[in-house]
Amino acid sequence: MGHGDRPDLRIGVLLPTREAAAGGDWTVAPLLDFAREAERLGFDSLWTGDSLLARPRLDPVVVLAAAATATTRITLGTAALTAALRHPLIGAHQIASLDRAAAGRLVVGLGAGFPAPGTEEEFAAAGVPFTGRAGRLDETVLLWRRAWRGGGDTGAAPYDDPGAAPHDDPGATPHDGPGAGPSDFTGRHCRAGRLDRLPRPATAGGPPLWLAGSDTPRVVARVARLYDGWLPFLPDPAAYARALERIRRLAVEHGRPADAVVPGLYATVAIGPDRERARKQLDTYTRGYYGQSLERMAQFQAFGYGSAPECAAWLGAYVRAGARHVVLRIGSLDPGAQRAQLAEAADVLVPALRAGT
Repeated sequence: MGHGDRPDLRIGVLLPTREAAAGGDWTVAPLLDFAREAERLGFDSLWTGDSLLARPRLDPVVVLAAAATATTRITLGTAALTAALRHPLIGAHQIASLDRAAAGRLVVGLGAGFPAPGTEEEFAAAGVPFTGRAGRLDETVLLWRRAWRGGGDTGAAPYDDPGAAPHDDPGATPHDGPGAGPSDFTGRHCRAGRLDRLPRPATAGGPPLWLAGSDTPRVVARVARLYDGWLPFLPDPAAYARALERIRRLAVEHGRPADAVVPGLYATVAIGPDRERARKQLDTYTRGYYGQSLERMAQFQAFGYGSAPECAAWLGAYVRAGARHVVLRIGSLDPGAQRAQLAEAADVLVPALRAGT
């Protein structure tokens, strides 16, 4: 390892489940080929997103279970799982089962639900209220951890601390009701019993749970107190650095180590020698994926384009700001371009980013 290399930096890639679905391809085999190739090329992790109706794709739990059988080393993750679309008890069961299938290689990135009309419609179709979704997600995390520890303590600070976890439903403070046993959970949004009967994950206490969120004070406070990682897609490295500093400071205030939260980054790249063509490729991508222009999406998501060294230099600003697990999404709807850019990223971008050049 050369001078300046960062052995603590991990770099992953997103499986193109949504991209394939947008092109009318619902087959699993090409996704498994992509997973094998990502592992062969040396990527540290492989991720997939989640949506029922807003941006339809194959179910991430099913896809990652298949990817677990097709790979042996690479970490598998959700970026991000919308936990509210599944009953908390079913979610606990699915995640524990997936962690078993992956032999403990799982990281679960979680999202409360992006504030957009399509997401609200998705929640309504699933019969889940859109309001209070942040509090519901935090409760779900506590329920899952209790289940995975056999009905014991969640390991989190008491959740009825009024200053501990501000979110969009201040009244949603989980608690255990009168007469509740160690295998029961009762909260404002979630209620379940006999949690000790669920299977335990391969990872003791359950896989790491990351929050895919922004840099707002409420998100930062929730990450610092309750989550194992932070996975934002902030377009500004300086804003990333400021938020990470707050997360570390608040984690210490909550009695956690300053480095308790893994600083991740979700970033979309279009790699090509012609910077303007790469930009146009990303614009086509965002219009096909979100129905929005690149200019509009780049106001709140991280998008980089150009040659592999140019993309590495752009991402390097986030690494200097503290990011330690970068998840790359290849901004192309074309399967051939996805594979070509995957190889280019492995050959040039990843080594350059690790070396800090």
